[in-house]
Amino acid sequence: MAHIALYRTWRPQAFRDIVGQKHIVQTLQNSLREGRVTHAYLFNGPRGTGKTSAAKILAKAVNCLSGPAEEPCNQCANCIRITEGAVMDVVEIDAASNRGVEEIRDIRDKVKYAPTEVRQKVYIIDEVHMLTTEAFNALLKTLEEPPPHVMFILATTEPHKLPATIISRCQRFDFRRVSLDEQAERLHLVCQEEQIEAEEKALRFIARLSDGGMRDALSMLDQIMAFSGKRVTYEDVVSITGGMASDQFQILVEAIKRRDVPAVLQLIEDFMQEGKSADKCMENLLYYFRDLLMVKLVPDSQAVTDRIHDVKAFVSVAAAFTSQELIAMIDSLNYYQTEMKYSVQPQTLLEVALMKLCSVSAADSGVAAALESTTGALPAAGESATRDRASDGLVTQLTSRIQRLEEQLAQLLKQGVGSSAASSNSGGSPSGTGMRTSSNPAAMKKSVEKLDGYLLGREEPECKNVLQKWGQVLSRVKEQKITIHAWLVDGEPVSLHNDNVLVAFKSAMHRETTEKPANKPMIEQVMAEVMGRPLKLVTIMLKDWNAASDESKNVVRSKEELKLIPEGEPAAPANEQWIDEAIKLFGADLVEIKSD
Repeated sequence: MAHIALYRTWRPQAFRDIVGQKHIVQTLQNSLREGRVTHAYLFNGPRGTGKTSAAKILAKAVNCLSGPAEEPCNQCANCIRITEGAVMDVVEIDAASNRGVEEIRDIRDKVKYAPTEVRQKVYIIDEVHMLTTEAFNALLKTLEEPPPHVMFILATTEPHKLPATIISRCQRFDFRRVSLDEQAERLHLVCQEEQIEAEEKALRFIARLSDGGMRDALSMLDQIMAFSGKRVTYEDVVSITGGMASDQFQILVEAIKRRDVPAVLQLIEDFMQEGKSADKCMENLLYYFRDLLMVKLVPDSQAVTDRIHDVKAFVSVAAAFTSQELIAMIDSLNYYQTEMKYSVQPQTLLEVALMKLCSVSAADSGVAAALESTTGALPAAGESATRDRASDGLVTQLTSRIQRLEEQLAQLLKQGVGSSAASSNSGGSPSGTGMRTSSNPAAMKKSVEKLDGYLLGREEPECKNVLQKWGQVLSRVKEQKITIHAWLVDGEPVSLHNDNVLVAFKSAMHRETTEKPANKPMIEQVMAEVMGRPLKLVTIMLKDWNAASDESKNVVRSKEELKLIPEGEPAAPANEQWIDEAIKLFGADLVEIKSD
């Protein structure tokens, strides 16, 4: 006989077999006992939590020959045939593949006919959120006032996609994720019945990986049994699922704490040689640091005891870090996990992320040491008065230091250091720290002089060529890395000078991200491919560029044109500019010039 998957073999056939949904089971059983069964139900919740199984059990309970009863007998002809799916009046529809209006109209037409084999017609529509808008509209009236012999049970993992008019016509039941203890207990029962020897630690690790889905846990156990036979060990589970044991993470985290970069990189290489994927390592490492933070902040929480098998080992590792260090590390890992989705070299990103953790650990350790030297060793928890005094002392010291820095800054500004710094900051190229305009006219003139090449280059044909092909540059950048495109699209090329493309940005954050060493070379490579020659990327803030452009116009206007006038010729009138404007406005024929 062919092997049947464990999740099918152990699918609940009665309400008492449903794991982790006591609030739903009790409500449905009370309704059956009191005869208050309604015409429409909505079962929603995560995958593998028993929605479809509960729907089939309810269909059996209302049609059982011994009922309607709180539990189906599973022995009468109706229960057996409904379990086998042989009753035409109990229809299970997959809305993902039957999502059109025609299928729903077919149900609406057949719903009026009385059942032929059982007491009540039951329509179970799985993944109901996949129905089209037209299909929902066709279902709406039937769902609101169906014939008394019909029951609808809608099941979905995404209830927010259902129209409110559908939800309001159903009794809604929210299935929740099965707790780790309940999953481990169920897996232990399965192993006993299947005559499998399994370690408790292995079963709890399977339950943890299933993320609250009982079906996922049984499928994983089935896969591990195919590998290890009748004995399931923790090492087998880690090996088959591609996970990492906590002791491996402990070695890695201790190396990070020591800031031992070679050891960290060697561990990552070992993981890759064992067949671990970089994204899975990143995910598991995030969970590990999350558990360390939980152990440190709320050691007695149920969230800790549910997820962590050996709490003592986590306590010893967490003691080596401060809460601020752990939070900073989680933030950094989360950023690189997001970037990893778009990377063609995920292992490299994982290595960079862990090397950054070493530097984060070093920086945070320095901050912690400074605070400790400032405040002294704080007493144990509970002595709040002493801690408040230490905090007040720290605030006082920081306030005085800020005041001294403000005084020094004011003195430097009086000496003119601010203007010179502004002009030197804008010197050479606008790249790097950026161009900053100043209200001082002299500083503004210096800034304009440094940008003279770019101000003249904006009218050159080569600059116009760059402007025409900039759309191609953005498209190629988007193909290679969409995140860099999201930053670069904020800027616009404004000039070309000495093979330097000047790009003006509206947002300082977008500009700084584009300038990062990890992003800038790729943009320059794309520009070289599109333009046919090597070009460098130079950036500036758009407001600074506009200010420099306006000032250059003022400088040009302020320059007086010197002319040699032969003797005997009258001097040009002082208001020659107004005369030119009048001629342009009214024409030379209508303008008559009179000298006083």
